Amino acid sequence: MNRDQKAAVIHEVAAQISDAEAVFAVDYRGISVPQAAELRTRLRDADASFRVVKNTLTERAADKAGAEALKELLEGPTAMTFVRGDAAAAAKALADFSRTSGLLTFKGGWMNGAPLTADQIVAISRLPSREVLYGRLVGMVASPLTGLAAGMSNLISGLGRQLAQIAEQGLVGGDAPAPADTTTSTDTQED
Repeated sequence: MNRDQKAAVIHEVAAQISDAEAVFAVDYRGISVPQAAELRTRLRDADASFRVVKNTLTERAADKAGAEALKELLEGPTAMTFVRGDAAAAAKALADFSRTSGLLTFKGGWMNGAPLTADQIVAISRLPSREVLYGRLVGMVASPLTGLAAGMSNLISGLGRQLAQIAEQGLVGGDAPAPADTTTSTDTQED
């Protein structure tokens, strides 16, 4: 790789670091090309990318992007996962791949300008996805409204039942029974 190619890689990786919501570093020892392709497909679904770059170039890119905490993770074979979408979904994809293949060891990462330990990434992988959390939030917000709507519906249907009973008794409308005559009649005689 010549100097211009290295500069281009450094610029590209620095841009990926800057654009990422999170960056996860993993030890990729033992992963085959087909396995890496499978992992890239899983990560693409989570709006993340998996990239292997020489550590020296990644160090320079981290300096350029202002992510010095990543430099500590660049010892030995290191692949970076750049997450643009849901960090929990990307961490879950990595953890699932690691569990099924027995490969990939979390080294640490970087999220919102703060360093992450390997244990923190594992904890992130156990979180529900963003869509699930949005669904739960909507459910929590809608719950009181649903209760209010059900209460109003019950109130209206109860009122309807009461009015139906009153109508059946003939207390409303033109079918009401004539009130009993309470006046006394006087007999009038004809002469």
